[in-house]
Amino acid sequence: AVPEYVNVNLLTPNEYSRPQIPLEKVNGIVVHYVANPCSTALENRNYFEGLKDQSGSKTVSASSHYIIGADGTILQCIPLDEVAYGNYPRNEDTVSIECCHPDADGRFTDATIKSLARLTGWLCKELSLNEKHIIRHHDVSGKNCPKYYVEHEDAWRALKKKLAAGIKEAKAE
Repeated sequence: AVPEYVNVNLLTPNEYSRPQIPLEKVNGIVVHYVANPCSTALENRNYFEGLKDQSGSKTVSASSHYIIGADGTILQCIPLDEVAYGNYPRNEDTVSIECCHPDADGRFTDATIKSLARLTGWLCKELSLNEKHIIRHHDVSGKNCPKYYVEHEDAWRALKKKLAAGIKEAKAE
């Protein structure tokens, strides 16, 4: 069961965004940015949903367990016991969280950060993880994602402190 602040809006099972491959063990939580300024959580969820209708030889596989809007909305797109296509080559042992942002620099809003801390806190509590298990997409693949937090290491360290506080809060509940 997910917390009441998570809006469950699962993708339709399909080979490109929700393959229904079992996620056996979670060893990390990967933070992303959507790279699409001003888009909403629902718009990004619907992009993943639309991938099911692809045909031809140039198909794309992509998805995320969660998407957090710039307004703090949290959507769940993939169940926690299934693989999402967001963290290659670690899709099989990680949970992915896409974060919306208002500008091209990729900096998250305060509302996004608050929801990210709340969600990662709950996930760490549920999955017996800690802040060391929360990483950037960059740390998995070298990709410049989440852009602002790759280009500004100090901002990543500050964000990690907020996430650690969210974990502490969740584990105290």
